[in-house]
Amino acid sequence: MENFEAGHGPTKYAVSVGALSGRAEDGSHFTARLPFGATYDGPADPAEFGDAVTTPERWGVLLVRKGGFAIARLAGEKVEESKVGQRHVQGRTKAGGQSQQRFARRRDNQARQAYEAAADHAARILTGSLPVVTGGDHAAVEAVLADRRLGRVSVVDPWLPVAEPRRATLDAAVADAVAIRLEVTNA
Repeated sequence: MENFEAGHGPTKYAVSVGALSGRAEDGSHFTARLPFGATYDGPADPAEFGDAVTTPERWGVLLVRKGGFAIARLAGEKVEESKVGQRHVQGRTKAGGQSQQRFARRRDNQARQAYEAAADHAARILTGSLPVVTGGDHAAVEAVLADRRLGRVSVVDPWLPVAEPRRATLDAAVADAVAIRLEVTNA
């Protein structure tokens, strides 16, 4: 926010709809939201807003794409337990007719098995009723969360767009999950 003021000039701050917003004299504006879907109802002061950032005592991350997953349970910002895995899911083919249908069935079966493996690890790692930040592919995450063993998981913002879930991706996702969300519109 100091950087915003340095680039756009004096800024007026306000709190609305659970977020801190600011509008500079040049017409540029921003909205800042707390992590984990938390709402902010404090004073219109950037320092107070920064002090309102908290990380749950225990929480989780679930990243799933068709060919892989990354799951972690955290205490604050420290990873307590994690698992990163990959499963082969055949890519699309340009073959036509019955071959195309056979490959589509094979791809669907491989994806289902990959989601089941991810759900098994998620059920083991994300125990209890944890707030969980998700990301990857929406359909893949929904398929994993459909497992009844994950019924107590509470999905919270933000959604994390990630490519292939690997260990480095998981580490970056943890940092992204605890960060303030800032949308800036330049005039």
